Amino acid sequence: MHFLDQAKIFVRSGAGGPGAVSFRREKYIEFGGPDGGNGGKGGDILFEAVPGLNTLIDFRYTQHFRAPRGKGGAGSNRTGAGGEDLVIKVPVGTQILADDEDRTLLADLTEEGQRITFLHGGMGGRGNASYKTSTNRAPRQHQTGIDGEEAWVWLRLKLLADVGLVGLPNAGKSTLLNAVSNAAAKVGDYPFTTLRPQLGVVRHKGREFVLADIPGLIEGAAEGAGIGDRFLGHVERTRLLLHLVDVSADHPGDAWRVVRGELESYGSGLEGKPEIVALTKTDLLDDEQRAEVTEALAAETGAPLFPISAPLGEGMDPLLDTILERLGDAAKEQRGDDEPPVPRWSPL
Repeated sequence: MHFLDQAKIFVRSGAGGPGAVSFRREKYIEFGGPDGGNGGKGGDILFEAVPGLNTLIDFRYTQHFRAPRGKGGAGSNRTGAGGEDLVIKVPVGTQILADDEDRTLLADLTEEGQRITFLHGGMGGRGNASYKTSTNRAPRQHQTGIDGEEAWVWLRLKLLADVGLVGLPNAGKSTLLNAVSNAAAKVGDYPFTTLRPQLGVVRHKGREFVLADIPGLIEGAAEGAGIGDRFLGHVERTRLLLHLVDVSADHPGDAWRVVRGELESYGSGLEGKPEIVALTKTDLLDDEQRAEVTEALAAETGAPLFPISAPLGEGMDPLLDTILERLGDAAKEQRGDDEPPVPRWSPL
């Protein structure tokens, strides 16, 4: 299925039904009076985050959504039926943005089953029975239904993951994702093999976390170079960044600085996220070269380094152990140190 993380759609709630003009007509009743009922309310527009969706591709082919209007009122003081609400199902992690210059955030659906009423349907019009007064015994006026609301909005999908993979093209991100998770990302010996974000579930020592791989960054990505930085939004929600540096490249230190610079240019809190640095393709160097590069990068990054070779499975356990430990620390920071963790439900 083709991946799409942005879509522009038009939504309109239903208009209210018109009120009725009617008079009671029954045998032997001389003065029946007005009995026109009110119109029904128009349908609302709702958005719901549902599981099983990870793309907005459906909104490329269906871009207009209109809720039905309410039915008109009728005689015998009968109120018209309300229009059915229209529920638009979107992937978990979808944001709804206004169609303006600033792309104002209107809603953020981050939990499975979360539902919001985005546009309210118009109220039904009044029938002539509601206009009856002591001085106006036979009113013939009625009210048409109130129009619904409408808007053009942008949908933007930000995948939900625990750890985000970042690095230059061909740093080995997809290879690592395939080696530690259930993903089947395409791997090639040329830059930008990964053209769209990928998710994988990693299982290690009885625990699980979700790993997200995005297309590689190059210098100037914030200004649109290469694929640009549009896919960085998919790691905004992560708790931890796993930065891969190819040690077989000519200048590994420059590679680390380029990606860090793009994260800082992008902003949105990415530059301040906890980071783990992994050195990939270490099997291509001898022990002396590996030690020299590791020492230089340790001085450059100021962070612990994890030499790995994903195809050979070397160095994976220490890296995954540290990721689980750092994820636990990040979770404690989010809920507060004094707040105990919520226990998992168990039937035992």
